[in-house]
Amino acid sequence: MSTTGGGFIRLPGGSVVVALALPRPGHTGHRVRVLVHAVNRQRALTRLRNLGLRAVYLRGNQEPPTPDEVTAVLHHPDGLVWRETPEDDTESWHPIRALLRCR
Repeated sequence: MSTTGGGFIRLPGGSVVVALALPRPGHTGHRVRVLVHAVNRQRALTRLRNLGLRAVYLRGNQEPPTPDEVTAVLHHPDGLVWRETPEDDTESWHPIRALLRCR
């Protein structure tokens, strides 16, 4: 489940927001945009792996999170959100639990 559509941004306090395009569990051919706030990139990926998304890797920084995406993940209590259509500003960001229930 490695990803090439992703990236990260370092925040002024030193933490990072990582954005990844991942296959949606249980839906062949569908991808979702996942945002993770963590102390560093490795910890962000570890958070996803601990949720069962085992083979998640960040390759490069081609698609870092936008300022709106950073705001969305920072305002979520878990610091971990997703949405299926990243370019659709009318779609809400969902907690990661909603994605994992779709398996």
